[in-house]
Amino acid sequence: MDYLDAIILGVVQGFTEFLPVSSSGHLEIGKVILGDTSLPEESLLFTVILHFATALSTIVVFRKDIIQIISGIFKFEWNEETQFSLKIVLSMIPAVLIGLFFEKELESFFGGSIAFVGAMLIITALLLWLADRSKNTGKPVTIKDSIIIGVAQAIAMLPGISRSGATISTSVLLGNDKTRAARFSFLMVVPLIFGKIAKDILSGDITTESANLGIMGVGFIAAFISGLIACTWMISLVKKSKLRYFSIYCVIVGVIAIVASFYI
Repeated sequence: MDYLDAIILGVVQGFTEFLPVSSSGHLEIGKVILGDTSLPEESLLFTVILHFATALSTIVVFRKDIIQIISGIFKFEWNEETQFSLKIVLSMIPAVLIGLFFEKELESFFGGSIAFVGAMLIITALLLWLADRSKNTGKPVTIKDSIIIGVAQAIAMLPGISRSGATISTSVLLGNDKTRAARFSFLMVVPLIFGKIAKDILSGDITTESANLGIMGVGFIAAFISGLIACTWMISLVKKSKLRYFSIYCVIVGVIAIVASFYI
């Protein structure tokens, strides 16, 4: 992997983490197209760094919300902030359980099978199309909703199923306000990303011994900047009901990936 590849993959991760087109699916396709021949450990480290960058961009965009939530929690009252935090925790449980007990099975889907990625992108397209047709409401995310959205997030751990697309679509289909659905979707993933990074570091699955820090740094910057742009843009798009355009995009990329799998 060279610097140009790192920038490309960083931009891909930054935009697709927030836009409902599956960051993991696009990274798998991107690695195949770019002919990524890096060692598994180095590839995993690079992926972790890119996810760390997009998590930081989420924190920057929602910094006021996060500060308000933390301040509310330390009031030790059953207020809106404490309730929101409980919903975030509940939404994390399905993905945590999948990550703990089915990690090896999950990893088997990340072996460069772009046909599978293509099929999952088409499923993402269907979810986005259905959500785009839903009417906007003022309904907040309930505790029950947070659990169901958490299940959608767990399913979105498969490459090709967009995490933001699945969680936002599920939330909207449950009748929740579109802007609140996007806010909840982006904030609910931050603890999971940091938890996954901590787990990989503590378990020794990733190492920096053979890593090219320059390439890693360039990828981080590219993912962080593009993540800031995409996160802000996505909130506006969801509010304006523009998800159908991403639905069309996912169908096109999904079909191309399936067809390409026969020739790669």
